[in-house]
Amino acid sequence: MKRSTPAAVATAAFTILLLGTAGPMGAQQGPPGPGRGRGGRGAMGTAVFAALDANHDGQLTREEIRSAFDQWFTAGDTAHTGALTRDQFEAALGAVFPPPAFGGGGGRAQNQTPKQEDVDAMMAALPASAPARPLRPRRVLVLCKAQGFVHSSIPLAARMVEELGAKTGAWTTVVTYDSADINSANLKQFDAIFLDSTTGLFLDDPNDAAATAARKQALLEFVRGGKGLAGIHAAIDSYHGVPPGAARSAAGGRGGVASMLAGAILSEADKNSDQHLSRAELSALADAWFDRLDPNHSGSVSQAGFNQRFMSLMAAPGPRAEPGPAENLPLWPEFNKLIGGYFKFHWTYPQLITVKIDDPKSPLTAMFHGQEYQIHDETYTFAQDSFSRRNVHVLTSIDYAKMSDEDKAKEPAATRRTDGDYALSYIRREGRGRVFYEAHGHSETVYAMPAFLAHMLAGIQYALGDLKADDSPSISK
Repeated sequence: MKRSTPAAVATAAFTILLLGTAGPMGAQQGPPGPGRGRGGRGAMGTAVFAALDANHDGQLTREEIRSAFDQWFTAGDTAHTGALTRDQFEAALGAVFPPPAFGGGGGRAQNQTPKQEDVDAMMAALPASAPARPLRPRRVLVLCKAQGFVHSSIPLAARMVEELGAKTGAWTTVVTYDSADINSANLKQFDAIFLDSTTGLFLDDPNDAAATAARKQALLEFVRGGKGLAGIHAAIDSYHGVPPGAARSAAGGRGGVASMLAGAILSEADKNSDQHLSRAELSALADAWFDRLDPNHSGSVSQAGFNQRFMSLMAAPGPRAEPGPAENLPLWPEFNKLIGGYFKFHWTYPQLITVKIDDPKSPLTAMFHGQEYQIHDETYTFAQDSFSRRNVHVLTSIDYAKMSDEDKAKEPAATRRTDGDYALSYIRREGRGRVFYEAHGHSETVYAMPAFLAHMLAGIQYALGDLKADDSPSISK
């Protein structure tokens, strides 16, 4: 039998990561147990371990991590300058961790089947009834197309929408992974669209500009004409970033193991803050990382031990490159305003977040009974200029005052909001239509939280027009 190369093993592991084959579910509101990363990014440790474990014996040694880092540096330093930019280092890692093929008929298909244990936990937590009686039979179209990072929770979120509607009688559901279904003729049969962690340019057809324009127009007209739009988690990680043809600095790039690993390594290894990586800096980081991976000084690290500690390495504090002004811009301003803003930063899963109820009188927050709650998830935040309470009616937000200084410091200074306003869920009017968004939903564990499911049910019913609520902007214009 032909022996697999480290790059081939890593590629296979990354495919598993993207298709969402993480381990069994943890507690409903707690983080996963050791080695059980959930929701995609936590599982990237599998791909990195495979690339580092040169002899494939399931144990990682100090020499293996040193050797791999040295090989990665050599691969990037093609000009023999002795220093690498982030782009050069990311390009070298891209050969080890190739990006997934997305979109089009030839792209890798997204996983469309949730894990049964996740479905069972969700079914046990479903609310018994809807907060409002449908004015008429309703239909919801769930769009699951991810044109960027693919969250493993996408099929479970789609199943959530189906089961919420079926159990309460509030709506029927159609699920699609094809952006071509967003067209004027097809949308006539639906009352709301649910954006299920859509990422990137999720409506774009790279080979047909006219089709792309028609899809965008159909979505805008659908909502503005009186229908609804609901979105979860990565629905705001869409249509933002580097404009076509614009250069990206060392802080740019997002999505995929190569990009995330390059950013984390440069952030910690660049001790002189020159935005370059030397061989010596990379070698020193290899030792520092191994020491943290092997706290008991056993001399080797198992796959489970690596996975347990890997994401803490990715979040380690250190010098961070400041994003340039042209690296996170709105790429479809009408949509960016319609959905309420666009992504800037997230704390590494499973960050503990205290959620405060901004509007305890709203029927969309009745299930929380005015009480704050805590959640472990990957918490998305908005670019400073993309989100404003003058544009949305905030329902819940991070209780930022209760976040520790240590956790606040995990967010690079360039991404922190000057107002400390980190909204999580909200509603807004768009023409005659309605929009609801919820920032959590990365991890499969949150779909077993009864109050979270009830919140999603109420939000979708608001988008459908069946649940009336105050949707005036939280701050008057």
